[in-house]
Amino acid sequence: MTTADLLGKILQVVMGLAVFAAIVGLLIFFIDKAPKKGRDYWQLVGFLAPALILVTVGLIYPAIRTSILAFQTSSGAWTFDNFIWAFTQPAAIRTLINTVIWVLLVPTFATAVGLAYAVFIDRSRGERFYKAVLFMPIAISFVGASVIWKFVYEYRSGDREQIGLLNAIVVAFGGEPVQWLQTDPINTILLIVVMIWVQTGFAMVVLSAAIKGIATEQLEAAQLDGTNGWQRFTNVIVPGIRGSLVVVLTTISIATLKVFDIVRTMTAGNFNTSIVANEMYTQAFRASEIGRGSALALILFVMVLPIVIYNVNVLRKQREIR
Repeated sequence: MTTADLLGKILQVVMGLAVFAAIVGLLIFFIDKAPKKGRDYWQLVGFLAPALILVTVGLIYPAIRTSILAFQTSSGAWTFDNFIWAFTQPAAIRTLINTVIWVLLVPTFATAVGLAYAVFIDRSRGERFYKAVLFMPIAISFVGASVIWKFVYEYRSGDREQIGLLNAIVVAFGGEPVQWLQTDPINTILLIVVMIWVQTGFAMVVLSAAIKGIATEQLEAAQLDGTNGWQRFTNVIVPGIRGSLVVVLTTISIATLKVFDIVRTMTAGNFNTSIVANEMYTQAFRASEIGRGSALALILFVMVLPIVIYNVNVLRKQREIR
């Protein structure tokens, strides 16, 4: 980028901010000059308009534009070829299958491990320390977590010393080092492990708080009835935290559908590890196939939408009960 281009970009940003400030200033001026009867209306408009403008420019317009591009070729002609490609080409089908595998495994294992951890350390000595240790990965960015785990899966050819933890263990037991991130299909599972590692802390914190919300009298009554630990878990704890379980599962599912950083950082989608979010970027910005990238973005939106609707309905029912 030349100096002139950079100055042009800066000028565009400054002009945009100036226009935004002018709009806000005009709204404040008209609110101040409006009659008292209509002042409440104009105040409402004044507060909502800036947010609505930003939402329209940053969310609504890009969504509409992406939907249109999904049904167009690079020349602007209307077509369904982008979706036909997404559901017929082997590479694209593998991307969709990988995404489904991610959505099935990550929420299930992250929630299960987080729940088990929350139950086992509940009211135990050192609870705060154990929670802090498990929660730390969620404070790390996906890129940072990917770099850490890439070292764990590191492979060195020949007789060189293995610096990757996994291959060091394999060699220590007399085995041969493995190119973990290049070996299909184990590489997809190893990428999923990274996402589970990151999301388990979130599941643990939410579910631990929900477990503490269960009345102690209920657990004591179940214990007096002669139930064992497993029966108290399945008949008292799980029903008591069902709402939190739904929130955790749906939240992690949405995050998994949108995950991009882990795949991009560790394999760049090569070796049959690509998922929809990564392939969307690859097609739109690497292969210059804007239509295919937009089609994948639309498919991703359709995959996320049912989870969001289900989550909203569950939260609404819980609010009605309360």
